[in-house]
Amino acid sequence: MSAPPHATGAPMGRIDGPEKVTGRAPYAFEHPVERPGYVHLVQASVARGRVRAMHTARAESTEGVLAVLTPTSAPRLASTADAELAVLQSDRIAFRGQIVGAVVAETLEIARHAADLIRVEYDREPHEVELRADRPDLYAPDHVNPDFPTNTEAGNVSAGLASAAVTLDATYTTPTYHNNPMEPHATTVVWDGDRSPRLTLYDSTQSVHRDRETVARVFGLGLGEVGVIAPYVGGAFGCKVPHAPLILAVLAARALLGRPIKLALTRPQMFSLVGYRTPTVQRLRLGADREGRLTAIDHEVVEQTARIAEFAEQTAVATRIMYAAPNRRTAHRLAKLDVPVPAWMRAPGECPGMFALESAIDELAVACGIDPIELRIRNEPRVDPESGRPFSSRHLVVCLREGARRFGWADRDPTPRARRSDGWLVGWGVAASTYPVYARTGSTAIVRFVPDERYQVLIGATDIGTGTRTALTQIATDALDVPAEVVDLRIGDTELPAINVAGGSMGITVWGSALVDAARAFRDRFGDTPSPGAEATGELPENPARRRFAMHAFGAQLAEVRVREGTGEVRVTRLLGVFDVGRIVNPRTARSQLVGGMTMGLSMALYEQSLVDPRFGHVVNHDLAWYHIAVSADVPRIEAHWLDVADSHANPMGTKGIGEIGIVGTAAAIANAAHHATGIRVRDLPITLDKLVGRS
Repeated sequence: MSAPPHATGAPMGRIDGPEKVTGRAPYAFEHPVERPGYVHLVQASVARGRVRAMHTARAESTEGVLAVLTPTSAPRLASTADAELAVLQSDRIAFRGQIVGAVVAETLEIARHAADLIRVEYDREPHEVELRADRPDLYAPDHVNPDFPTNTEAGNVSAGLASAAVTLDATYTTPTYHNNPMEPHATTVVWDGDRSPRLTLYDSTQSVHRDRETVARVFGLGLGEVGVIAPYVGGAFGCKVPHAPLILAVLAARALLGRPIKLALTRPQMFSLVGYRTPTVQRLRLGADREGRLTAIDHEVVEQTARIAEFAEQTAVATRIMYAAPNRRTAHRLAKLDVPVPAWMRAPGECPGMFALESAIDELAVACGIDPIELRIRNEPRVDPESGRPFSSRHLVVCLREGARRFGWADRDPTPRARRSDGWLVGWGVAASTYPVYARTGSTAIVRFVPDERYQVLIGATDIGTGTRTALTQIATDALDVPAEVVDLRIGDTELPAINVAGGSMGITVWGSALVDAARAFRDRFGDTPSPGAEATGELPENPARRRFAMHAFGAQLAEVRVREGTGEVRVTRLLGVFDVGRIVNPRTARSQLVGGMTMGLSMALYEQSLVDPRFGHVVNHDLAWYHIAVSADVPRIEAHWLDVADSHANPMGTKGIGEIGIVGTAAAIANAAHHATGIRVRDLPITLDKLVGRS
């Protein structure tokens, strides 16, 4: 067989594209099962207290209702160690919107109607849902997500600030954000004791194996008794991991053994049950000499968690590695509130943290009278300021300079309000971005030669809409040195080898490395002429370079913002990013990911905020009519470029990950551009017109 041209690096179209655009790709709720029962939730209408009584007679007598589940009638779970997943195991109410009951019926319409007939009586208790930085009960968690130190300190920050020629002390806030993928959380469950596995879930998930492990633990089952299938997932952004609705779906299936169950959340339900990004209050103190070189960085973060379970976002962690300064300090504090549990959202920590840091750096540049790109370059560290290790690769300065060249930055007049066009004030802003290179071990892949001279490549990955199926096929094609047409990639099933979650921008890095290892083992054993049945296994190998190098992706974001004089209307007319993200496997899907991340960052800057009513404890704008997100019309011109320089230390492919870095830095670049346009510094997102009108 002749060697094919290299597939990696080619802009291959999505393999699953035709199935998706023609509607043939089955998503979680669409998998066909016989005579399913449909579930609709009953949610708490108080933020804290107890269920005193549930009046379910009218619901139970409704024709077509199969079961009504309440805290007293629902099956008991084997483990309630994770309070968020202990669904219907107690009458305690921990937050508004918590599941307090469910109806299973012959149709979704009947289930919803019957759920509305249930009347719940509560014993109400006082609640707290507002985050404030002056709360006396703030505390330091043991660590921040996933396992970073809560606080760090080097040198003497107070002395560094005292000796500085220029100082900044500013507070920045970001609101609550909700992930809102296009496909809501949905699950189809089949629990049949006569088959193996006993329990099969078709779930919208970022990890079929994590689903299986969680469900098995909570229900006291063996791993072999649970199977999870997820061939297609309609987006995630961090929220498609096990949450309470998944457990409820399995509870319903257990209550109606032999009857398949379907559950899909409504859009409003997603605002209280599947995680969100915590709001933050961030204080930045910076000190610099007259040349703009930092003498001190101090980043303090206050954020919220739930009373029933802790999640501490790593908001200040990126500050630890970004810029050289002899005196550095970061700290995280949490407020326990009567709210749902926060969780991952695209680039957790780096996204809100870099908004504050990069806004502060821009303010410092203005105070020093130095171009903001030049100030960042002057503070470029030789090694990782946190660990002292050299970077495996760090081309942030190249990204900044290339971004400036492409954007035409040399023509920028630094004076705020200096540029006008047809009644609009025009400003340009810049921010840096970063994201860690994660590479957790524990992923396995199998390569098998089957009849018809095809290569089966088996790996339990999930494609959450990022193009994973296509990119892994390209990697397998090159690793096996065969045409893509003879590679049969299989993903999204717990029958396939175990892998890590699709998150942390590590999917292609981790899964691809395992796949390359399996392909190399296969070729070493069987050469170019394998016979059917030939098989080899590979896994993500231990990388000793991770102990010697700090590994991160970097980027530069530039934005043009126009603000209408008199009304404060804001428009982002241009976004440009240049990224140092290692080797690019597929330019087409990579550009889609980077542009998508930048669009999401624009959405964060101008529109998104979940508004909590403190009287009742719930998000009032809990649908896409009122929770505004950026759409195509909001992004008239957006460009994503990359250096395409492989990082040979990171992994065998030289990749760094691209899924999340696009959102990091974008909001700060836009806020900095808005300041350049108007002279008004907005430190509290989103940048709405009321913050730009009537201020000087």
